[in-house]
Amino acid sequence: MLQNLTGWHALIVLAVIVLVFGAAKLPALARSLGQSVRILKTEVGDSGADTGAVPADRTDDRIPLTTAVPVTSPPSTT
Repeated sequence: MLQNLTGWHALIVLAVIVLVFGAAKLPALARSLGQSVRILKTEVGDSGADTGAVPADRTDDRIPLTTAVPVTSPPSTT
């Protein structure tokens, strides 16, 4: 089915896309598509965090609860 497509077909499809979306909106469309792909990659990469596995290139910036500073009330002045 796709074996018969040539460069002319690609140019016609590109022309139709430009007519439908307009030349001014194409960069924004490409930018949002790239951002969606980046979000998808981070979500797929973070799916291993649910099992407790941390990727080697990711640092753990969370503060453990054992090192938290206790909250104390100020001394009373009465």
